[in-house]
Amino acid sequence: MEQLNTFLKNITADKDPVNLYIPIEYILSQQGKRLRPQMVYLGTELFGGDKECALYPAAAFELLHNFTLIHDDIMDKAPLRRGKPTVYQKWNTNIAILSGDALATLALQTILKTPCEKDIVLDLSLLLSQTSIEICEGQQYDLDFENIDSVTIPDYLNMIRLKTAVMLAGCLKAGAILAETSERNKELIYDLGINLGMAFQLKDDLLDVYADDHLFGKINGGDIKENKKTYLLLRAMEDASPEQLARLRYCFSAAEDNFEHKFTAVKQLYEELNVKEKTEELIGQYVDNALNNLRNLTNISESAAAILQDWIIVLSHREK
Repeated sequence: MEQLNTFLKNITADKDPVNLYIPIEYILSQQGKRLRPQMVYLGTELFGGDKECALYPAAAFELLHNFTLIHDDIMDKAPLRRGKPTVYQKWNTNIAILSGDALATLALQTILKTPCEKDIVLDLSLLLSQTSIEICEGQQYDLDFENIDSVTIPDYLNMIRLKTAVMLAGCLKAGAILAETSERNKELIYDLGINLGMAFQLKDDLLDVYADDHLFGKINGGDIKENKKTYLLLRAMEDASPEQLARLRYCFSAAEDNFEHKFTAVKQLYEELNVKEKTEELIGQYVDNALNNLRNLTNISESAAAILQDWIIVLSHREK
């Protein structure tokens, strides 16, 4: 990742106006898991592609990812990201919006510079732009759900597929496109990314309630505080008795000055309804689907496949 980190650092080096580029440097320097670029590299290696060329789509997807984080934090009113103040908190909302917009454009610029055949660059650019549009669609659904009482579990799963899973799927497929593997392999690796992304987001939902907040880097119960409709809440509402449902609705509708009390009450209901176990079961189903996708790939590097298999398991069992 050293080459990628240097590449990303150079994107903002000595650029003006500083109030546009310093926030970009700030969020990129935090690095996080660098999961998306690693998936581009892994997808490339899996099908025997040129890892030097992979630098550009890897950087592009990381730029696009950080664009979504900046804007997502504004919409969620999130004070922390990766244990540090979010961009809009450290500067202001207007600066954060502009920096996010610039990141999205830098992502497209970067992928267009990929040193390979023009038809491959076109396919990569179309993939990046489609991923960006779908993420926006998912984000809009997420916002819409805040004002809709009748959100179903399938509605929610479709939303997180768009908002989260398509990014991982796009990263893996970018590597497959670079390597010029078969169309069937491209479809399978994309589906693998979708299944992995679904497991990843459901795990994120679970960690919001059950994680060690010092490890997680975000405040426990943020989704509950913002009355967000997560899988945990929707699962609880679907399985609750009339009395439990009334308690849940009260927690999420009543004016609550004491967040600790609200968080404790909701968590208690989740535990009564075995929501944690049911969420872990669904995560397991997506993990099994991803592993099945992996088994059906052909003409692949066995060492890269072993790494990807480990990633699937690790990401589904992460604690932060």
